[in-house]
Amino acid sequence: MPTHTVKQGEHISSIAEQYRFFDYHTIWDDPQNAALKQKRKNPSVLFPGDQLFIPDKQYKKVARNTGTTHRFKIKDQTVMLRLVLRDLNSEPMANVNCKLEIENKVYQLTTNAKGMIEQLIPKSAQNARLAFRQFVVPVKIGHLDPIEEISGWRARLNNLGYNAGNSNDPQERHIVSAIEEFQIDYGLKVDGQCGPATQAKLKEIHGC
Repeated sequence: MPTHTVKQGEHISSIAEQYRFFDYHTIWDDPQNAALKQKRKNPSVLFPGDQLFIPDKQYKKVARNTGTTHRFKIKDQTVMLRLVLRDLNSEPMANVNCKLEIENKVYQLTTNAKGMIEQLIPKSAQNARLAFRQFVVPVKIGHLDPIEEISGWRARLNNLGYNAGNSNDPQERHIVSAIEEFQIDYGLKVDGQCGPATQAKLKEIHGC
């Protein structure tokens, strides 16, 4: 089987569906993907250019008597989309009515006490739109890069309300300023660099 090069917006479940695997663990747990698994940790947060080995399918034989009807169940996996709404003070926005639109389907949801909404979505979904109060927010599913990458921690800072801009230059003033603000808010060493300690805290606060 081929080696799949991850593209922006792809995650392990969408890749598994592309190759018609019901369980993404068949791919993710293959020994030839051990190095990538160790590097990325979270199979739902991959980086464009990552190389993923796609194993051959293994056929399963089951003996059953003839002359009668048998039912076989396939364990399919679903993808859960979780979004958290916070106000300008980073406090959870609880009990907010939301409208989530994905692939021409509309879901009416309400945030819980933590400001979170959850919805099962198609594995192939990449774009959604969230409407609440007077806001309409586009959602890019599977587009969050790993925390170790500049684009990954920049996106998380932006998602949390810190203006990190859209540059992948770690010395760009918007990025440095956003990191410093985040470090001040969470009692970290203020150096304007997104090192391991800042990355760990950023991942914790962001949720992934």
